[in-house]
Amino acid sequence: MNSRGNGTTTAAKPRVVIIGSGFAGYHTAKSLAKRTKGEIEIVVVSPTNYFLYLPLLPEVAGGILEPRRIAVALSDTLPPCVRHAPGEVDSIDLEAREIGWLDPEGVGHKTSYDKLVLAAGSVHKVMPIPGVNEYAVGFRGVPEAFYLRDHLVRQIDLAAMGEDDDEVTARCTFVVVGAGYTGTEVAAQGQLFTRALARSRGLDPDLMRWVLVSRGKVLAGLDEHLSKTADKVLRQRGVEVHTDTTMEEADAEGVQLSSGERIPTRTLLWCVGVRADPLIENLPIEIDGGRVVVEPTLQVPGHPELYACGDVAAVPDPSRPGESTAMTAQHAVRQGVLAGRNIAASLGYGSVRGYRHRDLGFVVDLGGFQAAAAPLHIPLTGFPAKVVTRGYHLAAMPGNRLRTAVDWVLEAVQPRQSAQLGLVRSPAIPLDTASPEVPQHNLGFPHAAPERTQAGAGASDGSG
Repeated sequence: MNSRGNGTTTAAKPRVVIIGSGFAGYHTAKSLAKRTKGEIEIVVVSPTNYFLYLPLLPEVAGGILEPRRIAVALSDTLPPCVRHAPGEVDSIDLEAREIGWLDPEGVGHKTSYDKLVLAAGSVHKVMPIPGVNEYAVGFRGVPEAFYLRDHLVRQIDLAAMGEDDDEVTARCTFVVVGAGYTGTEVAAQGQLFTRALARSRGLDPDLMRWVLVSRGKVLAGLDEHLSKTADKVLRQRGVEVHTDTTMEEADAEGVQLSSGERIPTRTLLWCVGVRADPLIENLPIEIDGGRVVVEPTLQVPGHPELYACGDVAAVPDPSRPGESTAMTAQHAVRQGVLAGRNIAASLGYGSVRGYRHRDLGFVVDLGGFQAAAAPLHIPLTGFPAKVVTRGYHLAAMPGNRLRTAVDWVLEAVQPRQSAQLGLVRSPAIPLDTASPEVPQHNLGFPHAAPERTQAGAGASDGSG
C-alpha cells in the first residue's frame, strides 16, 4: 500500500479496500477474509479501530454498560490479512482506482485498489428547524453516549444544589425528538437512569420529566406489537409521549412544540433519523434518495470493481419490488456478508449470488425488566422479551460477550455507577455535519469541530 507519509509497499496481491468498519464494512471484511483464506490484501479505512455495536449504545448512556463493551477491536476479531487504516476518506478516484484519506494526525495517505467497497454508513438527518444545529445533540457514537451519561449526571447534580425552582425544573427535563429505535430506547434507559440518580442525590424521582416527541407513532413502520408495547411501557413509567407532534424551535432555554407547548430544558436529543454518508454525493455514479444504486449482487452499475452495501446502498428489496432495503443492522450485516462473498467470487473463490433475506423479527430494550420482541414474528413482552432481546444481542455481537453479560448481571444486583468523569468534553460528532462552525456553549453540550460520523455505523436506529 503506497501512502504519502511512510512510502511503504506490500507484496502484489489483489487489494480490496473497504470504506467503513460498521455493520456492513466489518462483515464484508470478515466474509471476504474467510472465503479467500488470507490470500488477498484487505484494507479497512475508518476513523476508529473498532466495530461499534450500535443497538446497545443507549445502555452506555444509561450507565449500564461501559463503552468498551460495545466497541469491538478490529484487530481482535478479524484475521491478520485485514489491515486497518485509521482516518477519514477525503477523495475517491474511480478512474484511477485510488482513494485518499487523512489519518488522525492530519497526514494524508493514498492507496490503489482492485476492488472497492463503499460501506461508509450514515450521518444525522438534520431538519431546517431553528436552533436544532446549535442546541441539539445527536446519538450515533461512543463519544456522544459517554458524554450524554456525564451530562445527565451533571444536570442532576446541579439540580440537587439548585435554589431556583424554574432552573431545577429545566435541568430535570429531558426532551428526545424522534421515536424510532434510538429515540425510544434512549428515553426508556435515560428515564430509569435519571430517577436512580435523583434518589441518590436526595431529589424526588418524580421531578424527572422525559418527553418523547414524534411526528408519527412510537416505532412507526415496524411490528405493531413492538410499537404498542413500547408506547404503553413508556407512558406507564411517566414518559410523556407526544405523537403527531413536531419540534418547531429550540433555544438555550428550551423547545417549542407544534402543539403550542413550550418546554424548558437543558437537554435536547435529536434522534430523528439518518441519511447516507455525504462521501458518496460527488461520485460519478447513480444516486437514488441519497444512496448508491446497486445491482442485487451489490455491484455498482458500470463499475464492476465497485460495490456498495449497508446504509449508503439502495439495495433492491426482493420482498418489496421496486423498493430498497431499509437502513437497519439486519440488512447491513447480510449485505456485508454477501459483498464479501461476491468479491471473493470475482477473484476466483466461489460463486456470485443476489441479495435475499428473511425477516428474523425485531427486538427493542425498554430498560429494567421490560422489552418488546417479535422473534420470527412471535410477539413477546416483559421478562421473556428481555431474555430474547439480550440473547439476540449477545449472539449478534462479534466480541466482548462475557464482559457485556457480566455488566448486565452487575446492573441487576448493584446500583448504577454515577460518577461524572468529564473525560469527554463534547460530542466527537456535532449534529450538523455540514455546518462550518457550531457554537461552544449551548444546553450544556459544548460542541466540537465538525466531522463525519463513524464510517459504516450500520443501522440507522440501531435496530436488530
